[in-house]
Amino acid sequence: MEKYNLQNSFKEFCNKNNFEINDKQVKIINLLNKFINPKKNFLTYFLNSKNKMCFYLYGNVGVGKTMLLNFIYDRLKIKKCRLHFNEFMVNFHNFRHEKKNDNTINSFVKNLKNNYELIYLDVFQVTNIVDAMILGKLFEVIFSEKIRIILTTNIALNDLYKDGLQREQFLPFISVIKNNSIQTELTIIDDFRLQNNGRLHRIFSPLNKKISFKINQTFRELTKNKKKEEKIIITKGRNFKIKNFYEGITRFNFNDLCDVNLGGEDYINIAKFCNHIFIENVPAFNESNSNQQLRFIILIDIFYEKKISLSISIEKDLKNLGSSKKHSEIFKRTLSRLHEMTKIN
Repeated sequence: MEKYNLQNSFKEFCNKNNFEINDKQVKIINLLNKFINPKKNFLTYFLNSKNKMCFYLYGNVGVGKTMLLNFIYDRLKIKKCRLHFNEFMVNFHNFRHEKKNDNTINSFVKNLKNNYELIYLDVFQVTNIVDAMILGKLFEVIFSEKIRIILTTNIALNDLYKDGLQREQFLPFISVIKNNSIQTELTIIDDFRLQNNGRLHRIFSPLNKKISFKINQTFRELTKNKKKEEKIIITKGRNFKIKNFYEGITRFNFNDLCDVNLGGEDYINIAKFCNHIFIENVPAFNESNSNQQLRFIILIDIFYEKKISLSISIEKDLKNLGSSKKHSEIFKRTLSRLHEMTKIN
């Protein structure tokens, strides 16, 4: 196979897209190259079974982790899979629900092995005790089957699921990852999503009659001459009605999405039908609406992954939207992504 200079290719990619060439990002590219294949061309399959099976990349929001991994992923000529971590776990729980046997994890991983050599999981985070208890055994079996894993996250490994319910149930997972991973941090101060702030955004605040008029006007402009219909989204027997659906453009009140019994799988199914979503009346966050905030975080992560454009009306501007203490760190990613998702091209 023709040799391929990954570092030079990355620099060409940055120049083509008017991205700043950052030495720390280039260093990560070289580490990924060695992880994927330390001996041969990075596009070939992994032959050395003693190599680490996981690349754990963490760092602040908006520093280019996903961009780097997408660059690598798009150039790999192997059986591969790229998923938001939340979507990966939805797939596992659906598989377990269908099979209903005591060997679910082994069966699920065998199925992965038959289809993929590498799985790239973006935005790795653990938010509930069910996943926390499963992950140690699940990843132990994944590594035993020689499936390579790449994880991106904002959280250092030892801080995962920090202060979470029954965290001791999660500690075996941390041990499994430590024993099987290359861990590296991308340390860049700037949030690249916040650059070019001169660009207009579809963010409306504060919540008042004037803002309500503006968001109504924007919605009418985008849906002009589009057919209105009603859609029913069914997720595990739950019916979710979209009343204002105009050929991929729709609008919701925040409470319709985040103050009801919806989760990641519901948001994934909603995203299948939409390309632009209006979310209105997003409140300021604090300890009293922590659960709603977590749903909002998951929702934005999924909509970002699915490349959905957003228009939102919020109680306060993004800098002053607040947060519960529990979700303050991961909410930084949400705010950063909202900047990107609401930009007017």
